[in-house]
Amino acid sequence: MDTEALSRLYQDHVRSVEKRYATALDETGFDAVIVHSGTPKKRTEFDDQFFPLRPTPEFHLWAPLTEPDCFVVFETGKKTMLVWPECRSFWERPAPPDATHFTTMLDVRRVDEPDVASIGGGTKRIAWIGEDAARAAKLGLAGDAVNPPKLVAALDRGRVLKTPYEIACLAEANRIAALGHEAVRKAFEGGARSELELHLAFLGATKQDDQETPYKNIVALGRNGAVLHHVSYGRDATRAESLLLDAGACYLGYCSDITRTWARPVTGTGGSAGSTFSALVLAMEAMQKRLVAKVAIGMPYEELHDESHRQMSAILKESGLATGTVEEIDKKGVSRAFYPHGLGHSLGLVTHDVGCASLRPRADNPFLRNTSRIAEDQVFTIEPGLYFIDGLLAELRSKPEGKLVDWNMVEAVAPFGGIRIEDDVLVLREGVRNFTREVLPIGGATV
Repeated sequence: MDTEALSRLYQDHVRSVEKRYATALDETGFDAVIVHSGTPKKRTEFDDQFFPLRPTPEFHLWAPLTEPDCFVVFETGKKTMLVWPECRSFWERPAPPDATHFTTMLDVRRVDEPDVASIGGGTKRIAWIGEDAARAAKLGLAGDAVNPPKLVAALDRGRVLKTPYEIACLAEANRIAALGHEAVRKAFEGGARSELELHLAFLGATKQDDQETPYKNIVALGRNGAVLHHVSYGRDATRAESLLLDAGACYLGYCSDITRTWARPVTGTGGSAGSTFSALVLAMEAMQKRLVAKVAIGMPYEELHDESHRQMSAILKESGLATGTVEEIDKKGVSRAFYPHGLGHSLGLVTHDVGCASLRPRADNPFLRNTSRIAEDQVFTIEPGLYFIDGLLAELRSKPEGKLVDWNMVEAVAPFGGIRIEDDVLVLREGVRNFTREVLPIGGATV
């Protein structure tokens, strides 16, 4: 990326975030806030190993540092302070930050902890944002000053609308992830591979280690595509007929979240089922693109989720997996056994960010993570899926509406696992910017 352009965007970003914080503090009765980067967590209480730090998202909003025990100190009317301690450990040394533009806008202090006295000490209301309550207590902050719910909720909402700096970072995170997706697609196309080998191909192409990725890659061959978060990689090479890859990358703390599904050309005795699955992949690809095109300012995201079930019901009918009218398949909830998760979620410094989920979804949409009204500058995913999950299908089969399903066809196609197509989109005044299709035009196809 153009580092000078990114630095200019960051300057405007900080000014925008400072206004947001000033408003949030004023509305919640605080004078200042300390945001902690985090404390490493032990892998187990029976050992002395620690997980790599995943910084507090509100800390990452200010500075792309992944070092523990750093602090951002914000007080309205003063220059925002970054307390960045020198690392004194001889066991580990943190990697240098990927960029240093944050040092131009923040008051950087290489000391061990914030100077609380200079903020006002006991004369001002100081809030703490971070997981480590013991660390807050060490600075004299406790009780309702630690992660006050109203302030946390206000800051979560603030991350929903992205600044131009954040948009640039999200686009770059998609570009990096696309390198991994292409490497995995080519490896899958080349012949027998293990899931572990494909996972490592993704990491190699993106040059990001496991702890740097936004989430554990989901690499699912064949039936494993029916496990929504499959991370127990197979170690043995196999020539599976389908691959579902859900994998992203990070750039300066910002996440991408991309899923692609691939099927091999139809050959041999399994041609009929393979042909059906390939047609389903293409139908899901077309459906996902139609849903992205329907994104409009003012629309409740849950309405778009409902539309995805109507379109899924049409795919089930057109493929022969279900009979009856599209309205009947949808109304009786048949599609929910094949597509149990939500259409998408807010995306930013957290893969499944929470700012767009302040309202509860309807009872029939229990796993929907975005219940907001769509607004300009929101970034979220669109990721419909179609899966052959034994437990959910067995439950459907036992119900009267199970008679709408062609179970012979289900059993024939089930070895292919499932399909998910996922893009990251930015809401514009008119339409969307699809970060993912800019770098990965095809969402699912026969390789």
